[in-house]
Amino acid sequence: MRFLLPRTRILRAALACLLLSIADGAVAQGGPKAMPPPEVSVVEIKAGPVPLTFEFAARVAASREVQVRAQVGGILLKRNFVEGADVEAGEVLFEIDPDVYKAELAKAEAQLQQAEAQLSQASRDADRTTRLLATGSGTERARDDALSAQELARASVAGARAQVKAAELQLSYTRVTAPISGTTSLERVPEGSLISTSGDAGLLTRITQDDPAFINFAVTESQFSWVRALLEAQGQWDRAADFVKLKIVFGDGRVYDKLGTIDFLSSGLDPETGTLRLRAVVPNPERRLLPGQFVRAVVTGITLNDAIVVPSVAVSQGPQGTFVYVVNGEGKAELRPITLGREVEAGWVVDQGLRAGDRVVTEGLVKVRPGAPVKVTAAVAQGIRP
Repeated sequence: MRFLLPRTRILRAALACLLLSIADGAVAQGGPKAMPPPEVSVVEIKAGPVPLTFEFAARVAASREVQVRAQVGGILLKRNFVEGADVEAGEVLFEIDPDVYKAELAKAEAQLQQAEAQLSQASRDADRTTRLLATGSGTERARDDALSAQELARASVAGARAQVKAAELQLSYTRVTAPISGTTSLERVPEGSLISTSGDAGLLTRITQDDPAFINFAVTESQFSWVRALLEAQGQWDRAADFVKLKIVFGDGRVYDKLGTIDFLSSGLDPETGTLRLRAVVPNPERRLLPGQFVRAVVTGITLNDAIVVPSVAVSQGPQGTFVYVVNGEGKAELRPITLGREVEAGWVVDQGLRAGDRVVTEGLVKVRPGAPVKVTAAVAQGIRP
């Protein structure tokens, strides 16, 4: 084995020389090159007004819906409208056989004539007994009896006139008119039927008025309290109805072209759902909003003043919570924990952690490390003006 030792020494010496030459070459070239800082895009944060929207599930309802009922009984002679058609208030919809009520009116008028004749006779008697008493030919008792008879006759006339008025009213009820303008439903009782005024037998049709239409929706107690506190702090709660509007979105994503106005707020919470009921009224001349239809109600017009918004792409989550990377004055990335508020169209409202002038990294986040330098190449607005 000794004859191998010289060769081993030679190999070791050669390897050492090779390593020394590599080291000398590296030193001559200035050593290994440092990695360049990662390129990032930033947005400069600015505080300003931010429009807020609140979206709720809602349902369309008619602004008015009335039942058209018969007020007198009889044979239904005629229907004067097409089912499902529009009618005007006061338009005659149904006609009930008037013969019985015409006879009742004639009877009442005859009774009125009789009462008026009795009043005339009683008045003449009262005048006569009064003159006789003045000449000493009559008695006070006769005069008093005549005056009492006159008053009774006058009361009978008043009662007979009331009977005539009632009979005229009953006769007018044989022509059933529309109480409001709107769209009719199917008839409930066909022509020729004997109708009455009790129960469903007196229901003839319904009229629905859907222009304007109502939009019914509900909000949670926390949502309502938050909005009210915001508007009160801005001094706008008392006139919120002037600027808070309702945008309506159909199920397929189409937006209705007319805005609604909130006109009703329930006075208390629903004991079953714990929500507040609200209603908006919206023009519906083309009948595109159908009673019973489900839509999305988007409340607009509320603004958050002096708000700081960060683009959604800049927000990260980690063991330390929610954070963004901010480029400081030294050109280094700084991990900044933040507290998020509401999500808005441009990103997220930041309640704590950022201030106006901060430069937040929006692109190149994968290569960013806390405390490491970065190279800012561009500013991306992401819905916010940098």
